[in-house]
Amino acid sequence: MSTQEQITHFRTIFSALRDEVGKIIVGHESIVDNTLVAILAGGHVLLEGVPGLGKTLLVRTLGEVLDLSFSRIQFTPDLMPADILGTNLVMETPDGRRLFEFQKGPIFAHLILADEINRATPKTQSAMLEAMQEHSVTAGGALRRLTEPFFVLATQNPIDQEGTYPLPEAQLDRFFFKLLVGYPTAAELTEVINRTTETAKTELRRVVSREQLLEMQLLVREVPVASHVKDYAVRLVQATHPKTETGTAMVSQFLRFGSSPRGAQALILAGKVRALAQGRFNVSFDDLEAIALPALRHRLILNFEAEAEGVTTDHIIAQVLKDVPRDAVAVGA
Repeated sequence: MSTQEQITHFRTIFSALRDEVGKIIVGHESIVDNTLVAILAGGHVLLEGVPGLGKTLLVRTLGEVLDLSFSRIQFTPDLMPADILGTNLVMETPDGRRLFEFQKGPIFAHLILADEINRATPKTQSAMLEAMQEHSVTAGGALRRLTEPFFVLATQNPIDQEGTYPLPEAQLDRFFFKLLVGYPTAAELTEVINRTTETAKTELRRVVSREQLLEMQLLVREVPVASHVKDYAVRLVQATHPKTETGTAMVSQFLRFGSSPRGAQALILAGKVRALAQGRFNVSFDDLEAIALPALRHRLILNFEAEAEGVTTDHIIAQVLKDVPRDAVAVGA
């Protein structure tokens, strides 16, 4: 298959996935698109929004349209690492002997829905952190590899703070994207009511197999990035570092810490997926700017002044995009 045929195939499947998810999910087009971008880039997604906006439904729908094994983990304060990873059980053989046999937990699947992830204790979240970063877990006294591809799509509620354990910065950084799920419009809410209060049932078809998904991820890695576009991604990330020569004025005023190198990696990989989804085999400045918010918002740590004045990381990223020129030569102009 030629490169152009691969690009066309990629774009066709991306559109088919979007259309199939759209049979269930009303609105939230950018949320759906960015979730697909993260999956095709091989990254995890954190979906944040108040209850009832369809976060869990979105992940369950993706589990149906992707021909992958799917597990849901409902996080609660009493959830233990063994409940996720699995544990050794004493089994009795037909001849009466007893031996330990490892029973795999729900983490051993391709697509994991981590529902209300911030309700688990730090001990349990650390088990998730290892799985997300290493694609392996230490359980039953052995290192066990997870099935590939492996994605964690987590949800959390930003307003209910009682009985929650905020995710540590190190774990937040492991999420490729953080997506903010907002309220539907009046027209979208009307359509939600129509779809959920009538007898009609929508049947979904599986669009992509495991092998096809792995091939698409490999194609993403092959997309070239021009040096000046790569330099722009680097300068965007460096501009988020406060009290440095590269940090912008707003960043130095309102941030304690800027983005890690994973922010730059997310910009480039997501830019590659977005380019392929639009039928291009090169990453543009527009690609990086379009995915800057979901790629960087959870990697910036606000200071007290920002919290007191109601400044969010989205405000800061928007200003960084205005302050950092696309052309590096323009810095000294």
